[in-house]
Amino acid sequence: MNSSLVLSITTFVYGLAATLYLVAWIFHKPHLNRWATWGASAGVIGNAAGFVMRWMESYTMGIGRIPLSNLYESLVFFALMIAVIYLVIERKYRHQTIGVFAMPLAFLSIAYASLSPNISDRIQPLLPALKSNWLTVHVVTCFIGYAAFAIAFGLALMYLAKKNDQAPVGTLRSRLPKQRLLDELTHQMVLFGFLFLTAGIISGAVWANSAWGRYWGWDPKETWSLITWFVYATLLHARLMRGWRGKRIAVFSMIGFAAVLFTYFGVNYLPGLHSYGSAG
Repeated sequence: MNSSLVLSITTFVYGLAATLYLVAWIFHKPHLNRWATWGASAGVIGNAAGFVMRWMESYTMGIGRIPLSNLYESLVFFALMIAVIYLVIERKYRHQTIGVFAMPLAFLSIAYASLSPNISDRIQPLLPALKSNWLTVHVVTCFIGYAAFAIAFGLALMYLAKKNDQAPVGTLRSRLPKQRLLDELTHQMVLFGFLFLTAGIISGAVWANSAWGRYWGWDPKETWSLITWFVYATLLHARLMRGWRGKRIAVFSMIGFAAVLFTYFGVNYLPGLHSYGSAG
């Protein structure tokens, strides 16, 4: 059994967990949440195992690199971070309905990697200029940040769904966490993601200097990373200095995640050193 097969199986485990969370919420079957949590946990184990196996396979091929250098590998890691962060939140706050909005994001990420005919799972060597420990620091910090922003996006959706909470007890919206908790969690996830994105941009600049002799080159991905940083910096400033809460923060969080998605996927259609291209 190789890493690609393990990760393909993990795709369906995540899909099952997401479905169980959804069914438990819609049909008010709390006992299914336990199975959903076990499924999400099993998915994390499979996701992590596939990641480590791919790392080991690269050494047996004489390449020897951490699997974070192409679109397939980044999607696998992105899914893992989303699921891990979600399970930490679930364990702390005991609100499993958050899984309805979080686990589908992990599933979609790894499903795109495993099932898309346009993404290759081949293990390929790095270009000499990219062989640096800064690669690991840069990519890991950026994708932890992206994962936190993904969770914040899911929480923002929940907040907006909960907004008109005049419905009687027993409706789908009434089973969501309180708006105050959703607002606070969205802020926490944005702040957490912002710190890691900042670390990712800084480490990326150091890496760029060691690889190409310059800290910043206005590559499309660099430019959009900075735009994304400013979007979330504005959100945090507005909350801290102007007291923004609720709907405005939720909407801003969703705009920020749209910027994340363009930084991640959109720039691949633009020429640049960071483009994954066809993700071979």
